[in-house]
Amino acid sequence: MMPTRRTTLTSGHRTVERLVMALLMAAAAIAVVITGAIVFSVLKEALRFFDAVPVADFLFGLNWSPQTALRADQAGATGAFGAVPLFAGTFMIMLIAIVVAAPVGLFSAIFLAEYAPRRLRQYVKPMLELLAGIPTVVYGYFAIVALAPLMRDLGAALGLDVAFESALTAGIVMGIMIIPFISSLADDMITAVPRGLRDAAYGLGATPSEVIRSVVLPAALPGIVGAMLLAISRAVGETMIVVMAAGLSANLTANPLESVTTVTVQMVSLLTGDQEFDSPKTLAAFALGLALFLFTLLLNLCALMLVRRYKEQYE
Repeated sequence: MMPTRRTTLTSGHRTVERLVMALLMAAAAIAVVITGAIVFSVLKEALRFFDAVPVADFLFGLNWSPQTALRADQAGATGAFGAVPLFAGTFMIMLIAIVVAAPVGLFSAIFLAEYAPRRLRQYVKPMLELLAGIPTVVYGYFAIVALAPLMRDLGAALGLDVAFESALTAGIVMGIMIIPFISSLADDMITAVPRGLRDAAYGLGATPSEVIRSVVLPAALPGIVGAMLLAISRAVGETMIVVMAAGLSANLTANPLESVTTVTVQMVSLLTGDQEFDSPKTLAAFALGLALFLFTLLLNLCALMLVRRYKEQYE
């Protein structure tokens, strides 16, 4: 009887394994199909936009004014769809946010992982991660109620003309918002570095700062780069803070004290309200979405190359 029972159990296990494998493959296939459908829908509508507006005018044009006449008998604007001001505003706010968040997030992660006592870490890390759960509209209110007046008064004291809605204000608030993404993930990567690497470095006479700089950070670099990428992606896709703190004007400028706008803000603006879906004004949102998708894809490819290079160096 024992062989029969053993065969029955083996058959049952194989059935369960096949079922689990089928479910996992179905989940992976659903994810791939959904991603492909999103890319296809955005690409399809973007190509319709490029039938009406040349690609070169969109990518290299310096004037963004998507207002168009709704009917053929109407006089008025034919629309200007140069997206360079949007790309510049997005990059400027993203850069300010990363400059604010990267050192604060990374240094706080190093402190929590390497220097903070266990009891202090138990309280500080959850409090730091609470920043990720605050709604972005609250950050927007903080920007316009507290930070924007402060920046304007500080600029006036220094003799600078700071707009109430400025890229600097939006970038600082956005940087505060993405600090937990960098800090939490970097902390996890740093604590995952094997203890033996630290002990070997201490055995050679290295100081704690030398161990962190020469052993821990290089070993945790792939995870830290991933945390930075997640933060950048979060900053690029943010809308509410930019609407409330930076404004809606497509202003091509390199001055962070002036008002700018971003790609995501214009996408929302183009798709809200009573709009004609087949007009270039509405289809421009899909072209902006495609450009944003290609940018994030290129960013991830560059990060993978960087991670692979450093992994080969330290393995």
